[in-house]
Amino acid sequence: TDAIGRDVFARLMYGGRTSLLVGFVSTLISCAIGVPLGLVAGYARGKAEAVIMRIADIFMSFPSIVLILVLVAVLGPSCVIGVLGWTQFARLIYANVLSVSEKEYVESARAIGTSNFKIVTKYVLPNSFAPILIAITFQMASAILSESSLSFLGMGVQPPGASWGNMLYDAQSITVLSQKLWIWLPPGLALLITVLSINFLGDGIRDALDPKIKL
Repeated sequence: TDAIGRDVFARLMYGGRTSLLVGFVSTLISCAIGVPLGLVAGYARGKAEAVIMRIADIFMSFPSIVLILVLVAVLGPSCVIGVLGWTQFARLIYANVLSVSEKEYVESARAIGTSNFKIVTKYVLPNSFAPILIAITFQMASAILSESSLSFLGMGVQPPGASWGNMLYDAQSITVLSQKLWIWLPPGLALLITVLSINFLGDGIRDALDPKIKL
């Protein structure tokens, strides 16, 4: 048990659900915002490209941890991490759409009068989305770490709710660190193993989708 008699294993299991949920939901929000904006910027070009990319630049110019600390109390960790993480997806899909839009099959579709909506949904997006699948895994790992950092600072999931981050928050005492390993070591290991596993999954997806890799 911890200092006030709560079961550490039960909190570890429940906290894992919370941390994974924050990682998944925030990544879903980032993807839902970034992919459509990057798609529009890369395919429509012109004013849409200029506006969307400059907004992305503005978001990236602010220290993310400062914005997170300011907004997390109002919007919650999932929304804040998700909203601030959309620029990665937007820039990635934007770069891929620029390349795919110049391919011969897209030019042929335009030449026969295919609508822009059909070109985007049938040709451009499917052939630009593979890198997004890889980015999703790394963004989820990053979001879990961000949530844990916020909870460790006391700004994330609030007691009595449990997350791996606020379990580590209880281990700031040197006495706990040195003499009560069962309080902080399990959430620390769970966080390490989870993030490594997600990153390895991303590496595996990248290798599976890379046509240059020979079996």
